[in-house]
Amino acid sequence: MAVAAALLLVTTACSSLTTGTDVAPGFPSGTPTPAAKPAVSSSAPPSAAPSPTPLSPAVLRQGPTTAGPWHQVFADDFAGDQLNQDSWVTCYDWNDDGCTNAGQHELEWYQPQQVSESGGALLLSARKTPTWGSDQELHSWTSGMVSTGRSYWDGQPRFTLTYGYIAAAIQLPSQSGMFPGFWLMPSGSRSTPPELDIMEGIGSADTIQMTLHWAGAGGADVHSAGRYGPVDYTTGYHVFAVDWEPHSVTWYIDGVERYQVTDTARIPKVPMEILLNLAVGYPRTPPAGVTSATMKVDWIRAWQH
Repeated sequence: MAVAAALLLVTTACSSLTTGTDVAPGFPSGTPTPAAKPAVSSSAPPSAAPSPTPLSPAVLRQGPTTAGPWHQVFADDFAGDQLNQDSWVTCYDWNDDGCTNAGQHELEWYQPQQVSESGGALLLSARKTPTWGSDQELHSWTSGMVSTGRSYWDGQPRFTLTYGYIAAAIQLPSQSGMFPGFWLMPSGSRSTPPELDIMEGIGSADTIQMTLHWAGAGGADVHSAGRYGPVDYTTGYHVFAVDWEPHSVTWYIDGVERYQVTDTARIPKVPMEILLNLAVGYPRTPPAGVTSATMKVDWIRAWQH
């Protein structure tokens, strides 16, 4: 059966990240912008050229399909029995006692024990387990996240990059009320904007949002976003990628271009770290019968010219 697809400009709301001891500056909701080029979707009329064929995770693991003298600068196949501490930390990079995104009223408190490796995959597990955070708040869920940032405030990031092709093979959870993300944030300021969201499952496991955030007047968050779906992203791995260049940012899903921004004034020009997380409760709380969910990551790669 053919899969219908839609691509459109939308807005999202981002908010402050809270740890037990530090609060990053806020991510206020911004306004939409036309500074983006929607990619051709499979909903084009019959007379249009056929849509490109999605590629498998095995093919895309080998490297970008776009032209260029790419060389690999970061990789993890999650083939062990525990997280590689040389590559990852399990919270926003300045606090390992737990953290959350308080400004979006998310329900989770991120904890290291919700991050594991099993069966050749990274597992970020959300559980409906009331947990007291070091912010002195009781959080109804605990969940997992990883970042290539710091272990502590004055530490050095595990890995950052400025420009490149970043990709990961991810299977989204099927449960309602989950908010999985794969994204980049600045390593120096510990705040956004800028922010580059490679993949967000906002209120849906069959539609992906791709967003570029930048600072508008007075530092306010302004952003351009596209959505692609419906596709069932819960039944297997799909590869979400971004080609971040000085003059363009292009998003790919399973090797097919789905969104692009070409306004160079909006494109981040600072080192950024990589994050994967499974948030809970945004934009709506899980149904009463949902008590757990897992986001799986088969592999992650980054290449540069």
